[in-house]
Amino acid sequence: MKTFNLNSDEWDGTRDREGWRIKGALVGQHIGGELIGATMSEVEPGCKLWPYHTHYLNEEWVIVLRGEPTLRTPEGEQVLTEGDVVCFPRGKEGAHQIINRTDSTIRLLMLSSMIRGEVIEYLDTGKVLAKDVEDEDIMFARPGPTIEFWEGED
Repeated sequence: MKTFNLNSDEWDGTRDREGWRIKGALVGQHIGGELIGATMSEVEPGCKLWPYHTHYLNEEWVIVLRGEPTLRTPEGEQVLTEGDVVCFPRGKEGAHQIINRTDSTIRLLMLSSMIRGEVIEYLDTGKVLAKDVEDEDIMFARPGPTIEFWEGED
């Protein structure tokens, strides 16, 4: 059995983009998870974890480990506290974003089912990311005009 301590400062990477500064640890990979993914993140003050988005194949949960993040959902915004757990169902009703509007770093654990072939929609910008079963990007774009199914097929 492999273990990972959520109180550790063991990080796999950082994102150093203005407004999006985070540290991340791939907890699920560290403990050998296959069916459930887990990522621990620290989000700096004034930063966001990810853009406002939804998943169409995978359910996600957030567990607040430290601090008071602001959660944005289709119902609006609410402040979460340490120990809060929230489920984001698949589809637009599960759209979410985590924002740190405090003066202290927040720490979160994000859990996710691991269904391959994911589709993620970024609702503020209209972008769609489609991934294949190997988790490689197939398309990352804004949808264009609808085409007829048989167009170009001979």
